[in-house]
Amino acid sequence: MNPGLHTPVLIMLVFSAFLALWFRNLIHSIISLGIFSLLLALEFYILRAPDVAIAEAAIGAGLSTTIFIITLRACKGRGKEEKL
Repeated sequence: MNPGLHTPVLIMLVFSAFLALWFRNLIHSIISLGIFSLLLALEFYILRAPDVAIAEAAIGAGLSTTIFIITLRACKGRGKEEKL
């Protein structure tokens, strides 16, 4: 990969982390964290660590994001039942 990609990827990493904290809607924060994880996997690939990049993309972006979304949906449904 081109070593000139480090700076733009790092800037996008910081920006997506900021957005994850700034969003008030939790689903938007979860999506921002998923994007952060994908960018981190890209940075690992640029740094010539493809095994770590694959693990980060699969677990960090794929599995963790899915678990967060499932948990958020389960908590929203549960809160409606408690109010009744």
